[in-house]
Amino acid sequence: MSQIIHFAIVGFGHIGKRHASTILANKNCKLISICDSDKIAYFQNKDFENVPFYEDIATMLAQQPSVEVVCICTPSGFHAQQALLILDAKKHVVCEKPMALSRVGCEAMILKAMQVGRQIFGVMQNRFSPISIWLKKIVTENILGELFFVQINCFWNRDDRYYLADNQLHTWHGNKELDGGTLFTQFSHFVDMLFWLFGDVKNIQSKLVNFSHQHSIDFEDSGFVNFDFVKKGIGTLQYSTSVWDKNLESSLTIIGSKGSIKVGGQYMERLEYCHVENYTPPVFEKINSTNNHVFVIQNVVEVLQGNEFASTNAVEGMKVVDIIERIYQSNR
Repeated sequence: MSQIIHFAIVGFGHIGKRHASTILANKNCKLISICDSDKIAYFQNKDFENVPFYEDIATMLAQQPSVEVVCICTPSGFHAQQALLILDAKKHVVCEKPMALSRVGCEAMILKAMQVGRQIFGVMQNRFSPISIWLKKIVTENILGELFFVQINCFWNRDDRYYLADNQLHTWHGNKELDGGTLFTQFSHFVDMLFWLFGDVKNIQSKLVNFSHQHSIDFEDSGFVNFDFVKKGIGTLQYSTSVWDKNLESSLTIIGSKGSIKVGGQYMERLEYCHVENYTPPVFEKINSTNNHVFVIQNVVEVLQGNEFASTNAVEGMKVVDIIERIYQSNR
């Protein structure tokens, strides 16, 4: 593995451009090529006009043998099949959330990665936020004592401005086959936080409803989910994309035997309540978690240079998909 890591990007939409900008800004990275089915998305952006462009993944991989890592930034329903193709070419994969739309798809990706000796990195950038790092420390060190109850609320706005363009359905948002569902595309980061902080869940019960998106999506826009943690304690996940006009909140409340914590704001970026026995919380700098791709790409570089472990490995990515699948299954 060279000191400068050679990257390619598949999918040059909003997130793909964020990956491209992040790679270009990292002195240990070089962006070798971009692949997308839409030429216009590439040629309208002058920032990347010197990066070779391809419309086909196989052609790109054949003509750019120096590529070491491929970032998959395409619609969710394509992740598994594209990852298998890239891994077959013996390239590492950075996969945007969700890793796939089924546990079976994730397992196929993991098996292929093991067979060819390559890594799959999940993009769960919320883990790098200062408050997230602090929460991990709080839970790991049992500062709250025995954990009794956890509640996650995700109340966002995703109306026709998101799902329609010129009164036509979006090319993949809202499509069951490519989008997967509200938990996959909108809130998988928060399911990841749930798993990362507290571990696996069992005894899932859910009620899922489509209140205001019958004309634009193939699945629920709101849900109420309750479960037991495998370790101990109970939890709930409540979510909706039917909030009028703008996002309301994403919050996490933890109740333990030695105190309680609530993190809120739109992206769990603000400490709203902390009352814990013999403990004073730190003061947090406000950071937008959407900028945390810088840390994701740097983590990939450090892992491949042998200096670090993956911040979100493939097994963890699979567990997030597994939990979401079980939530949907519990509603049947």
